[in-house]
Amino acid sequence: MSSNIVWHNHKVSRSDRAHNKNQRPCLLWFTGLSGSGKSTIANALDVALHQRGYHTFLLDGDNVRHGLNRDLGFSDDDRVQNIRRIGEVSKLFTDAGLIVLSAFISPFSSDRRLVRNLFPAGEFIEVFMDTPLETCEQRDPKGLYQKARAGEIKDFTGIDSPYETPARPELRLDTSTQDVETCVNGVIDYLKSRNMIFEKPG
Repeated sequence: MSSNIVWHNHKVSRSDRAHNKNQRPCLLWFTGLSGSGKSTIANALDVALHQRGYHTFLLDGDNVRHGLNRDLGFSDDDRVQNIRRIGEVSKLFTDAGLIVLSAFISPFSSDRRLVRNLFPAGEFIEVFMDTPLETCEQRDPKGLYQKARAGEIKDFTGIDSPYETPARPELRLDTSTQDVETCVNGVIDYLKSRNMIFEKPG
């Protein structure tokens, strides 16, 4: 980084922006195997929070790779860079006072820890989609497991590339035993219990 770059402090603070939205900024980081329900639950939660009048933004792995991270592949080094960029973008969104939902496999503990360390204590909420590999592979919504088993896709998480299970996630969800509504309500209850969202007046 150049020594000529200086951080610019905005006159409107992140707390000012969040206060206007009747919420506290945070990052809900959905992590888990392909097919575990990350995007499904994140999307349903995004809708539920929006309908309640909260200000959110959803970052999805595939969508981000169409633009911001279109230059990255799926090697270990590229996965690290993918998560680093998402962490920085998520931090900018929380600086705007938003509740950010990020749905990424993010298989490496060190990468998730890197993102966690970007945020004040309590603002990084790791949501581990603890859905068994067998269930994920049976769903195979994009046909990726079938291709990985056939050797058509290399470095596929859960098959020939490891997934490092979170040791102490803030939330643990299993879509093989919990339906979408139960998962969404569980996350909302957590946000309320941590005073991340407040009841709207009226």
